[in-house]
Amino acid sequence: MSERKITEDEISNLVDRFYAKVRLDPDIGPIFNAIVGDWPHHLATLKDFWSTVLLTTGRYKGDPMMTHLQLPLDPDHFERWLALFAETANEVLPHDPAANVITKSQRIAQNFRMGIALQQSRDAPGKVL
Repeated sequence: MSERKITEDEISNLVDRFYAKVRLDPDIGPIFNAIVGDWPHHLATLKDFWSTVLLTTGRYKGDPMMTHLQLPLDPDHFERWLALFAETANEVLPHDPAANVITKSQRIAQNFRMGIALQQSRDAPGKVL
């Protein structure tokens, strides 16, 4: 039996519900609310991103790593983002698609953490390579 794929409607609902939580969250909400000027446009971009990641549609054409390198994020922010994302995925998706989405989000977050750490080590004064 093949794994059930997530649908575009489920991606849309996940993104909408998740970022509604993010915007109200006391830890990460202020970071995102300070930089996102047009939430409807941003949500559409995020839906394209997740559609590309989960369904390989190719709709997303941005550079999420570069975008996140510019944010004042620390490891606690990533943990909060991941916790809210997993909570929301489990609320709005059936078990198998939720587990798949959560695993992918954890991999993406790990890549972002490594990219940010690398950038910070390059920017640190007195760095030794």
